[in-house]
Amino acid sequence: MPELPEVEVTRQGVAPYLVDHKVTDLIVRNASLRWPVPDIAANIVGQTIRSVRRRAKYLLIDTDAGTTIVHLGMSGSLRIVPASTPAAKHDHIDLVLENGRALRLNDPRRFGAWLWCELPEEVHPLLQKLGPEPLSDAFDVDYLNEALKGKQKAIKLALMDNHIVVGVGNIYANEALFAAGIHPEAKAGNISKKRLSLLVDEVKRVLAHAIKQGGTTLKDFTNADGKPGYFAQKLHVYGRGGQTCTECGGMLKEIKLGQRATVFCPVCQKR
Repeated sequence: MPELPEVEVTRQGVAPYLVDHKVTDLIVRNASLRWPVPDIAANIVGQTIRSVRRRAKYLLIDTDAGTTIVHLGMSGSLRIVPASTPAAKHDHIDLVLENGRALRLNDPRRFGAWLWCELPEEVHPLLQKLGPEPLSDAFDVDYLNEALKGKQKAIKLALMDNHIVVGVGNIYANEALFAAGIHPEAKAGNISKKRLSLLVDEVKRVLAHAIKQGGTTLKDFTNADGKPGYFAQKLHVYGRGGQTCTECGGMLKEIKLGQRATVFCPVCQKR
């Protein structure tokens, strides 16, 4: 599944081709995505795209009439293609521009979304209860310490809770906890503020580095120009259960936590 860095890399890749260009058509070949694609051609055709933003793992394409909300789901990707390019299998939606290009959504599993919001997007049901962005100033140790008070759930699950902080998916939760030396099963409310400060720093560092590297290529993700992300070369724990720890040389352990693969070093990561 594309995580926050992959979505941000996609945003950076497509935005220059969209902003300040007028929409001339919206072609929906298959409206059966995670939620039915609404009939919004009349809303967006003729509108000029003002900005392309990201909120959590959602891309927000703004016009004066409203905002298109795009989610890549499990296997979705966006490409900028000449509008005349024949559609391939799983090419479900084209947002066609007056410059002769199109933003094309490909989604083999159809778990993605293409929605519309005329109100400020903060009030949309998918967005209104989201926590702060992990790379923003709002996500700091004081906030996290307060948000985790009294919580007995495992810190990894808390870190992946979008009501607490958005976009820290499984890959990056594993990596940040390893870098901070915190056991993924440690009770969130019992972790000292000093260790939470280190965790905040590592979440920001790991995510920023992944964005710089172009995202992580595992199975489905390639970025907007078709090139793969390179962060997978830098993974210390994710996907490495049973292998040697890069820090102490011990064996990494893999467990299931919240039905997700969780890899950690029993020596380097303390409860």
